[in-house]
Amino acid sequence: MTSTTHGHHRTDAALSYDLETAREAAPAIESWLDYQRRYLRTPGVQAAIRVGDELVLSTALGHSDEVAGTPLRTDHLFRIASHSKTFTATSILQLVEQGKVRLDDPIDAHVPELAGSDLAAVTVRELLGHQAGVIRDGVDKDYWQLMDPFPDRAALIELCLSAGRVFDRNEYFKYTNIGYSLLGLVIESASGSSYGDYVAANIVERLGLTNTGAEWDPARADQYAGGHTSLLDGSDVRQVIPHVDTRAMAAATGFYSTAEDLTAYGAAHWAGAEELLTDASKRLLQRDESLVRAHGSEIGRYGLGMDIVTLGGRRLVGHSGGYPGHITRTFIDPADQIVVSVLTNCIGGPAGTLATGVVKLLNLAAEPPAGTQVPGDIDASRFCGNFANLMGVISVVLLGGRLVAFFPAAPDPVESYEELEVIDEDTLAVVPAAGFGSIGEKVEYTWDADGQPSMVRYGGSSRWPVEEFRARRTAQIADADVHELARRP
Repeated sequence: MTSTTHGHHRTDAALSYDLETAREAAPAIESWLDYQRRYLRTPGVQAAIRVGDELVLSTALGHSDEVAGTPLRTDHLFRIASHSKTFTATSILQLVEQGKVRLDDPIDAHVPELAGSDLAAVTVRELLGHQAGVIRDGVDKDYWQLMDPFPDRAALIELCLSAGRVFDRNEYFKYTNIGYSLLGLVIESASGSSYGDYVAANIVERLGLTNTGAEWDPARADQYAGGHTSLLDGSDVRQVIPHVDTRAMAAATGFYSTAEDLTAYGAAHWAGAEELLTDASKRLLQRDESLVRAHGSEIGRYGLGMDIVTLGGRRLVGHSGGYPGHITRTFIDPADQIVVSVLTNCIGGPAGTLATGVVKLLNLAAEPPAGTQVPGDIDASRFCGNFANLMGVISVVLLGGRLVAFFPAAPDPVESYEELEVIDEDTLAVVPAAGFGSIGEKVEYTWDADGQPSMVRYGGSSRWPVEEFRARRTAQIADADVHELARRP
């Protein structure tokens, strides 16, 4: 039995992840994302978190166009690139359920131009799992840096005939955009529709995704977030990159969406969701099809159109995306009904690092150590904020009903966090534990006339709200120089 809220279904079983915990963690997560965006000089970050039927966070930070100073909105459209593969794989499994495609069909059954070629016998399953040995992007992939148009159907077929095969089938896991472009042709052959029309009718419209589509839409040009170049070095200035049509490669990399829409799409891949696929088909997409090893180490896992990551014991499926000017990442927890999507609008954007950090903060909030819950008569929010001194910034945040401190500049916010316990209305203490920090020591607050923190003594070190420290830093350094000169003989 299912219930319906805001256009999508979920099982009636209670969520394993507590919704109140996610709501409480959302401000701390948004603050960390904003700090990271500024610290890493990322033009814009769009992010959303869905838990069950609730969108607990949707935020847009920074700029759509950094050069023009245009603010980023939550409805700005991002090119989500290889997220497209999840839509393609979902479409293929829909057609399998309808009996129009079989996973063991050879590609030439749906793309007859490949009959007799080196790729003729590769199967739909092998293409879905990147086990077909197909060339990644072609012998000339400068279309990725906008020097040429993306291949059309004729160019795609010609490439596959002349240089499509690199390895034998199932010899290696070999990620391939060309292979997924062929799956787009399978969808067209089996459905009798264009790829764009098929996914619009059978995925986008079913879920009511008003800001998602299979390809660049010039009619909505002013709604797209600007993409930006990478930083070639620390002094570089970014430039804005135009959007282009990916043509016959839309099934591999053409999609656009928003973080909000991607969380709704991700929710359709939870166990028990019924809009797109049966649970049996979702299990095929999400199980380990390939354990990817190189140089003696595991470097990843992949299902059918979805990659697989484990963070803190939480098994996540989803995908990343890399398009000229946009880097994106979505994680889906099908069991606990969580989706995290982070979209960035520059080459080299930290979407993967940020999405991973969001999941780790959610995990940390969900697993509070015993004995550190903030007493009910204490307003924990008054202790929260970013506090700076000459050695950097520390964040004090509320997670899982207790106060936690960490360094917001770190790519992993929970790698060296400290638990804090309330001593009285002005004083915290770092909870005793083995570590290199100020464990067991006091954290003492001084308040201004409005009841806001004006200074924090953290383990004996003075810290101030960031802007206050920024204003005093020059004088503080100058005073240190004067004191040093006075001490010299």
